[in-house]
Amino acid sequence: MLKFFKLNEHNTNLRTEIIAGVTTFMTMAYIIFVNPEILGDAGMPEGAVMTATILTAGFTTIIMALLTNYPFAMASGMGLNAFFAYTVAAQYDWQTALGAVFLSGIVFGVLALTGLIHFIDAAVPATLKRAVAAGIGLFIAFIGLNNGEIINFYNGDNGGIELAENLTASAPLLTLIGLLITALLMARRIKGAILLGILLTTIVGFFMGVRDFPTGWDDIFGMPASLGPIALQLDFAAILTIPFFVIFSFIFVDVFDTMGTLLGTGARAGFLDDKGRLPKVNRAMLADAIGTTGGALLGTSTVTTYVESTAGISVGGRTGLTSIVTGILFLLTLFLAPMAGLVPSSATAPALIIVGVLMVGAVAKIDFEDFTEAFPAFLTIIFMPFAYSIADGIAFGFIAYPVVKLVAGKTREVHWLVYLLAVISLIHFFYPAG
Repeated sequence: MLKFFKLNEHNTNLRTEIIAGVTTFMTMAYIIFVNPEILGDAGMPEGAVMTATILTAGFTTIIMALLTNYPFAMASGMGLNAFFAYTVAAQYDWQTALGAVFLSGIVFGVLALTGLIHFIDAAVPATLKRAVAAGIGLFIAFIGLNNGEIINFYNGDNGGIELAENLTASAPLLTLIGLLITALLMARRIKGAILLGILLTTIVGFFMGVRDFPTGWDDIFGMPASLGPIALQLDFAAILTIPFFVIFSFIFVDVFDTMGTLLGTGARAGFLDDKGRLPKVNRAMLADAIGTTGGALLGTSTVTTYVESTAGISVGGRTGLTSIVTGILFLLTLFLAPMAGLVPSSATAPALIIVGVLMVGAVAKIDFEDFTEAFPAFLTIIFMPFAYSIADGIAFGFIAYPVVKLVAGKTREVHWLVYLLAVISLIHFFYPAG
């Protein structure tokens, strides 16, 4: 083990790697409860989704370790799961959405193996990448507020948004309590603050009568739910009926989320070379593609590398052994499946809001003094929650960016690929049925 993971070469040891793996797991394990909640809104059975989420996170994190020897962990991505549930599955169905995820994973793998992913990364302006992250953050927070019944969102012809009439009702009150608990844990920089927030809020919910107290160990420990209802349920035929822009949006968000996370965590660990590049990045991207395609087959949304990996890196994790530990811990949680029934929406809603806070921070790096940067960024950010669609937000940004640059005489700042993406975005609006 010492030789395989080259612990001595990375100035680390077994104890440090184990502690790092546990730390990373604690900071991202909230996805075990949050992902089933989100995909459940798409009509998928939450127990089965929980099993798929755990298996995918566990095995793909181990695959990442074996392919790269990096301390990076993977799981179903926040934002991408929201796009899956509230945009694609809401317009079509979750079987079609799984097919779209599978296809996007195949394309992602081809881009990674051919190196084209680096070309795309260099062509797309940083402003739009940051705006997409911030917009998704607002979208996720919006969903959290709605799921926690703090606001009421009515979609459809007679839709609207309003503050809940009675914030002292059990569901919104528990959400607010959970939000306060999680915020305090985050402010104190407690490891695994979001997961602890979910668990503590669930306990408070017992006393408030939102959920019944567990009556025995069978309510906490047990066999995982069957994957039967969701595994291999992809509707490939229906993929031909959905717009290309749906597939593109999955790929777009996954590419830049993963690339940004890999470079950020790689920099934190000291892995980047003199030119700021991450060695073996194509292998890391391939692990992402394997996770996404495999996850779709099992029945979960797009898999991506988690920025929470920096938590393990911060305590000394430097090799794939950290990821092996994280992956094993995920797999062990399969036997906590009955616990999912104890966790109310009001306990996971604060987690969504807090994740939204973290993601919207990307807006700080956008140059709002330059209107040609600010305007497309603003449209991208604002249309995601207001249009209730991540894809529409991305499309508005890609249309606005080259237009304002062209009018301002800054055509040299726009790569030809961005013009092409603007045309694709226009087609998305004018021919939404694909």
